[in-house]
Amino acid sequence: MAIYIKRMRAGLIDPKGTPRVERDTPSVVVIDGCNALGQVCGLFAAEKVIEKARSSGVAAATVKRSQHFGAASYYGERIAKEGMIGIVFTNAEPAMPPWGGKEAFFGTNPISLVAPTGKGFPVRIDLATSVAARGRIIAAEKKGEAIPEGWAIDAEGNPTTDAREALAGAVLTMAGHKGYALALLVEVLCGVLSGAAVGRETGSMYKDLDRSQDIGHFLAALSIEHFLPRAEFLARMDAMIDALKSSPRRPDAQEILVPGELEHRGRLRRLSQGIEVGDEVVGELRQLARELAVTSGALEED
Repeated sequence: MAIYIKRMRAGLIDPKGTPRVERDTPSVVVIDGCNALGQVCGLFAAEKVIEKARSSGVAAATVKRSQHFGAASYYGERIAKEGMIGIVFTNAEPAMPPWGGKEAFFGTNPISLVAPTGKGFPVRIDLATSVAARGRIIAAEKKGEAIPEGWAIDAEGNPTTDAREALAGAVLTMAGHKGYALALLVEVLCGVLSGAAVGRETGSMYKDLDRSQDIGHFLAALSIEHFLPRAEFLARMDAMIDALKSSPRRPDAQEILVPGELEHRGRLRRLSQGIEVGDEVVGELRQLARELAVTSGALEED
């Protein structure tokens, strides 16, 4: 929230911006985000591919001139609610080096797929191509905590567990050269294909307060009904999940989960018990409220 507002006040994000369609075909839409909020751009693109996939079966969208847009699976879940499979990629500000390099080039370039099930929650795959999401390192730095070995290197390319040094250096790709290849895949679709910034050209949300980010997204929707009846797909998904969960477990495993299941349980818990927010976040929000003359009972001092 703090950095979004800072960039808005610097004129680097247009809070009233509206994405614009540059090219429109029966199954493809090319979108200029017009420097609007990333969440606005992401949802705009999701609605467009949903609309097109209803008739074409498969639809894809690229977005350029966007921003950091939060969780990629949010937009995939919006697509999945319409009886479709949602695929969402985005590039991001430089944070990871190419395999063998020491200087950040790629973002953590997440990959997401969301598919409906009959279990009350979708299979929700959403993973960064880094060993760990950069946000976890930022959170550790704010708390003054160390990060695990193997997460990052410092500015000289040496392994580090110091979160501050890691943020000055680079996050490592997951699975070595395989994570590098996946990050490159995302960069091709989100940066090169969309016309957005690529690699080091991409603006840093935190460091580059003199230029826009020009983030690129790629979204696709696969209409299940164009492949097989939706009820059959859901039954097959549920059977697969049942088979996975009934697999023999390791001695240290209490349960076999599928991607999205823990998040679903967390969502239900927070809906009934509220959302836990750390003291440092509450303090940051209170400071923003004072700066912007926002009055809210939720942010009043105890």
